[in-house]
Amino acid sequence: MAYNILIVDDSAIVRAVVRKTLGLTGIALGEIFDASNGRVALERLEQSWIDLVFADINMPVMNGIELVDQMIARDILKAVPVVIISTERSETRMAELRAKGVSAYLNKPFTPECLRDVITQVLEQRTTPTTPPQPPATP
Repeated sequence: MAYNILIVDDSAIVRAVVRKTLGLTGIALGEIFDASNGRVALERLEQSWIDLVFADINMPVMNGIELVDQMIARDILKAVPVVIISTERSETRMAELRAKGVSAYLNKPFTPECLRDVITQVLEQRTTPTTPPQPPATP
């Protein structure tokens, strides 16, 4: 299965680096979309099938925290996991974002292996049932 990924960062250079790094992970990729801020990201989420969002925190127009809040309000976060990629290393901020439902937090800079491991972990959690399957009822 190929995954469609949305990269949200106000820096075109960072988006290009993430895109290139994704290609080095060995993970099957479908389409890679990008957005320069949270508002554009929400538009992309409404227009396209996205399996995973990578988002920065500090962006103009709508930052990463506001994006997560809007995804919660629109009931998107339950279906589309978000991984924050940021230089910000505040433990308080990380805890706040995890409490909101962010799947993972990746510090810049990162390696292709780190990116691959985070993608694998997040997407496995998404596809793993939260409750074990029940045996069929006997008549």
